[in-house]
Amino acid sequence: MKIPARLIPLAEDGLIDEVLRPLKSGKEADVFVVRCGNEKRCAKVFKEANLRGFKQAAQYQEGRNVRNSRRARAMSKRTRYGQKEQEKAWLSAEVDALYHLSAAGVRVPRPFGFVDGVLLMELIVDSQGDVAPRLDALSFSAEEAREYHDLIITQIVRMLAAGLIHGDLSEFNVLLDAGGPVIIDLPQAVNAAANNSAAMMLVRDVDRMRHFFGRFEPELLESEYGKEMWSRYAGGALDADTSLTGIYQPSTQDVDLDEVMAIIDAAREEEKERLARLNDAPEPDDLGDYRTRD
Repeated sequence: MKIPARLIPLAEDGLIDEVLRPLKSGKEADVFVVRCGNEKRCAKVFKEANLRGFKQAAQYQEGRNVRNSRRARAMSKRTRYGQKEQEKAWLSAEVDALYHLSAAGVRVPRPFGFVDGVLLMELIVDSQGDVAPRLDALSFSAEEAREYHDLIITQIVRMLAAGLIHGDLSEFNVLLDAGGPVIIDLPQAVNAAANNSAAMMLVRDVDRMRHFFGRFEPELLESEYGKEMWSRYAGGALDADTSLTGIYQPSTQDVDLDEVMAIIDAAREEEKERLARLNDAPEPDDLGDYRTRD
């Protein structure tokens, strides 16, 4: 196919050899399957700010480090330069998160570079070599639901131990390859220690996974991994290999128990509203299994 304009610089620099086909089109970015030597990879082309649907909410940006003090001052103002620098920081957040989480052993696409608003990364495929499907396109037995739920909880624990929370995790941005769930779409990832909304976002992420897999294994709906995970993290008792029980038993040593409970309730109420919106939404058009809600 003809090389899209945004991918021409990568082709001229030898980073990609051929654009094979479009993979998905979302509110945040368009993704293409590309050939790099003998490998197939994907190129995520972020859209210009005025064309994107996802809002750069202050809730997500809180706690992100900006190394350059001039940049930080500019970003705090509403000048054209400040908005441009804020846009750069937002786009680089996913790249930074992918490199960080990949090094921490979290199952995310391996990044290969970020050039002019284009992220070149690993193409996630299934056991047949085809593009891996999203969770929302699949059905599971009760046993499979328990297995994959356990695997995704393990990945969320590793993310939290590495200091990050996805912030918008759902069945629409988890792929399933031969090794299990792979987490994608991380431009809104938040710093767990520096963001005041971190606990709420973690619980929301975990609850969305619980509700999805609970369709196939109702017993999962009784689990409390979100509460347990945050309580352990807040108490300094969580690392990458921590095994959870799904049972949360509050004690007098728990940190801000009332606040955590309020966060849980708020996250679950938001999840009910999200599910109601999904039930009322029209069917998406078909551009392949990789289509996500950026």
